[in-house]
Amino acid sequence: MAAGACAAMATQRHTLDAINKRLQHLEKQARHQQQANLAMQQRQHWELLSKAIDDPDLAEVLDTYEVPVDAQKRRQYLFANALYTNLLCYHRIGNVTRDEFFKYARGIFQNPIVRDYWDATRQQRASIKGTEEAELGRLIDDLLVQLDEADTDEWWVVGDPPVGPEPTSGPDPHG
Repeated sequence: MAAGACAAMATQRHTLDAINKRLQHLEKQARHQQQANLAMQQRQHWELLSKAIDDPDLAEVLDTYEVPVDAQKRRQYLFANALYTNLLCYHRIGNVTRDEFFKYARGIFQNPIVRDYWDATRQQRASIKGTEEAELGRLIDDLLVQLDEADTDEWWVVGDPPVGPEPTSGPDPHG
């Protein structure tokens, strides 16, 4: 009877191990599918922005900025949006850590047009509370304050990078 109980427990253990292995496999597949979905969304976003950058009539559809902007500035804002959302996507799919996100953003936001874009879209970001994107937006807001208050021209040392996971070896979001 004891041998039968041990055999039954061994069979149950084997079954549970198989179920756990299958569950881990399904979770990994789900993560990969989520990354693929994010990459597809990023491609679609770029295609839409590209159309708007190339066609002033389409660009007017995306003109939801705080202040009126001319066609040239609108195109620049659309490209700034593409730069930022590319970096955001790289972070979301795990190609860059939060620390790396911060460091790349610190470089991107040296450009005054990108800063103007950021200011012009402040209300849009305020509407996405409680999301990771909102949290990263606050990180950028804090960084910009620190950059403005810095007593140094060495912008690459300004700001406190967030504490996060170990760096990844993902590709450079700028090229």
